[in-house]
Amino acid sequence: MEYLDPVERRVWSAVITLSMRVPSALDSRLQREFGVTHFEYRVMALLHDAPRRRMRLSMLAARGHGSISRLSHVVSKLEGVGWVRREAAESGRGIDAVLTASGQAKVLEATPDYLLAVRKLVLDGLDDPQKAELAVLGERLSLHIVRTLGAVETEYSALDD
Repeated sequence: MEYLDPVERRVWSAVITLSMRVPSALDSRLQREFGVTHFEYRVMALLHDAPRRRMRLSMLAARGHGSISRLSHVVSKLEGVGWVRREAAESGRGIDAVLTASGQAKVLEATPDYLLAVRKLVLDGLDDPQKAELAVLGERLSLHIVRTLGAVETEYSALDD
């Protein structure tokens, strides 16, 4: 049986800690304070930042790092509370998710607290050079993961030389 060497174990342990504890903490805070999960917030924030506050469901799933099935379930939930609606894509092919005015208000309400939590949990633990280094390493690893999994093009494709 092959094992990880000591450095590889440290890397893997750090990845597990970051990938489990940070989203869990953000999820708990967002649910408690604003009644949304981290993934629901992320979907609405992506729509908020998209042109005309709309995005094709497949692209939204890719950028939100979720499956089409998970996204469809979340969009249905967000539709039910009036924060998102589905519309035919402007091209006539496919379906777009569109952020409603009340969804935009929810994103704007939650964002300051969300960013405060991100700073407290992650950014405040690093100095500026460490933040820059983590950004480069995180982007490089994210690109590798996307390529390894054969996922659709994402924001990390810009790193491809």
